[in-house]
Amino acid sequence: MSKKIKIALVGNPNSGKSSVFNALTGLNQKVANFPGVTVEKKMGFATLKSERGETIQAEIIDLPGTYSLYPKSPEEIVPFQLLCDPQNESHPELTIVVADGANLKRNLFLCSQLIDLKIPVIIVINMMDIVRFKKIEIDFKKLSAIFGVPVIPMNARKQEGVKELKAAITQTLSVPIHDSINIRSFAPEVVDTIRETVVVQSNYNAFLVANNLDLITNFEIPEFKKEKIRAACAQYNFNPQQMQARETLERYKVISAIIADAVKSPDMPVQTTHSYRIDNILTHRIWGYFIFLAVLFIIFQAIFSWATYPMDLIDSGFTWLNSQVKSSLPPGLINDLIVNGILAGLNGIVVFIPQIALLFFFVATLEDTGYMSRVSFIMDNLMRKFGLNGKSLIPLMSGVACAVPAIMSTRTIQNWKERLITIMVTPLMSCSARLPVYTLLIALIIPKDYVYGINLQGLVLMLLYLVGFVSAITAAWVMKHIINSKEKSYFVMELPMYRVPRWSTIGIHIAEKVKVFLFDAGKVIVSISIVLWFLSSFGPSGEFDRIEAKYSIPAVHANLPESEINHRIQSEKLENSYAGKLGHLIQPVIAPLGYDWKIGVALITSFAAREVFVGTMSTLYSVGDEESTKKTLKEKMTNEINPVTGGPRYTFAVGLSLMLFYAFAMQCVSTIAVVYRETKKAKYPLIQILYMSGMAYLVSFVAYQLFK
Repeated sequence: MSKKIKIALVGNPNSGKSSVFNALTGLNQKVANFPGVTVEKKMGFATLKSERGETIQAEIIDLPGTYSLYPKSPEEIVPFQLLCDPQNESHPELTIVVADGANLKRNLFLCSQLIDLKIPVIIVINMMDIVRFKKIEIDFKKLSAIFGVPVIPMNARKQEGVKELKAAITQTLSVPIHDSINIRSFAPEVVDTIRETVVVQSNYNAFLVANNLDLITNFEIPEFKKEKIRAACAQYNFNPQQMQARETLERYKVISAIIADAVKSPDMPVQTTHSYRIDNILTHRIWGYFIFLAVLFIIFQAIFSWATYPMDLIDSGFTWLNSQVKSSLPPGLINDLIVNGILAGLNGIVVFIPQIALLFFFVATLEDTGYMSRVSFIMDNLMRKFGLNGKSLIPLMSGVACAVPAIMSTRTIQNWKERLITIMVTPLMSCSARLPVYTLLIALIIPKDYVYGINLQGLVLMLLYLVGFVSAITAAWVMKHIINSKEKSYFVMELPMYRVPRWSTIGIHIAEKVKVFLFDAGKVIVSISIVLWFLSSFGPSGEFDRIEAKYSIPAVHANLPESEINHRIQSEKLENSYAGKLGHLIQPVIAPLGYDWKIGVALITSFAAREVFVGTMSTLYSVGDEESTKKTLKEKMTNEINPVTGGPRYTFAVGLSLMLFYAFAMQCVSTIAVVYRETKKAKYPLIQILYMSGMAYLVSFVAYQLFK
């Protein structure tokens, strides 16, 4: 016998909610969007066994972090709507509230609100390692008796308490009986009217409807019922701001009494804590910036140094696989499609996994230790001068991984002007999709030398990322003077405790991101590689026959070896193929940047996704090249000769121009789509495309003309 149960995981930011989620679900997770909104939801699944032998299939939704059921940002609206609307398709049958045991007073505010909603609740007191370190004593039985719900102590990082939590989930949990506060006494007529008008589960649910009526977009409340509620609020002088303030005071009065009764905490001066002493260094108003730059320097040195061996191994593996497939299959179109279309495209994806995995590893580690919050804090003053605030740094740094979730994370910025500017400039941050492009081009034009122990290629990579950041804040400064807004902003951010990274959580994060890169970006790259193979292998009627006929005349190929004749035939065929015609069509526009028609084709295809550039070049340099299976893409591009100069095609000037073009250009359909969804206006993504493409062309033009 088995049953299904929907569980919502709720908690304050930095309460360890993600650790609890991972402890319950492991790798059995998926990411999607909530219906009708772009807010990301994380869903996990767990199969549990009760003491009675019953199998329970748990569907767990990890809701965005929130401090209360009074939403202040777009992300906090989702937990409010899902928990307060019994008719919402994701409305849970059980809520697990994760509370930070070291900051119990603040965390119990949300716990008490959820208990008053009359949904079955389990309270998880997490971070018990810190609780014990701070010598805080919590009477869990007393807390459970006061709230009337199970209270489970946990250290989710170390899997402590997971067994007890799973056992509690399998029990038949009843709705909490007692209210934390008598909310009906605040506005009895309004609460009663709402309970008679709409489906809600408690007096507190009705009270929240009155307070947040304008945010109830997904509730099944017809407009005439909303008008009735508004009329009742007006009749009985219901003031949402005053009611919220009154509720907050009343709740904290009750919570203070509970803490005094069930929690004993030694008084410890803040100045004596390890976090305070470390913060004195890391958040120093001068040295803090240098420390952050040093951290970035180490990261990019490591990305190039540590990833070299596995990348070479993958490259060699694909070279061997290409040879094996080419020799195993009979010559013909199928052989050519698999080797020069599919495998060439796959090589352009898989070879960069070591660097992308390392990038995500470092970003996740910085977030998990609590350092990224400190960086936001120290950068707030600097960011404000450019029309942003400290909270803008998290989306900007997240943009180093991917601009799509980074732009979605701007919902935590309450000021609309600062949020809009952050959205508009985040794509300038060099994302992981640019990493394959940078890596390939750096390998072509920058030697693998070390100067005073510093890897030159890693240094150039760091400079490219700094170019992205500097251009982002410069563009933000310009927009600050263009976009008018009188709305004031405040920067309030909780600095979490310094923690040892949760390696299992980081491992899951890396696996998830690499999977997205492999399968989401991979599908696009391989699809485009197959299309490109076709466009590169075929041409307008009669073109290929004309080239064959031309080289059948002895005078054309006098004294040339057969291998050179075949090479020239294939080169001319490629140049006169459909792909070649397309590249030649835009060549007059891109020639001042130092680009040939092959780069032109890659520029066009990579508007789908920047990383497609590598797959495109891999396909173009494979089609028609009999020796292609024996060489890596880097070797093929290094050996490319510029027919005009007689020197290498990829000179320092061309490579630098191309890297800068990709540093600035808006070449990502997914980012354009998410900007449109977040701003609800087509003009903003259009402005992004125009200003970023203009910057890309201008900077690349100047770079090529200076260094050619």
